[in-house]
Amino acid sequence: MTVSATARTTGRLGYSETLPCEAESAETARRLVRTAMAAWGLEHVVEDGALVVTELVANAVNHTRGHSIRVIVARPSDHLVRVGVVDKSVALPVLRRAEDTEVGGRGLALVDALTFRWGTDIKPWGKCVWGELKAESR
Repeated sequence: MTVSATARTTGRLGYSETLPCEAESAETARRLVRTAMAAWGLEHVVEDGALVVTELVANAVNHTRGHSIRVIVARPSDHLVRVGVVDKSVALPVLRRAEDTEVGGRGLALVDALTFRWGTDIKPWGKCVWGELKAESR
């Protein structure tokens, strides 16, 4: 597993890590989000970011056949943190309302509720599903 930190146009570092495409990777993804948020002084949004990345990792694990995923945590602006998961599937995520009796199907609804906005960037080989949290240093 490789963790990288790269300078972004905002002058802040972005964090990313390639992980196996398996449910256990959610724990490492949460740790990466917590590390980035602490480095940026954004402890007040750590738990929302950790929950968002958990749901995005779960979706990638459940809906892609790739062997790995990439978790990205970036600051596209002073007021936003973007948490994303890259996978090799071209299938787009669909926000739906799960029935009360269903065990799953609420992940994107949770991402939608916790983030300022979310979306998908299409790549020639897959996609990046991301959510942005409003985050200003306190």
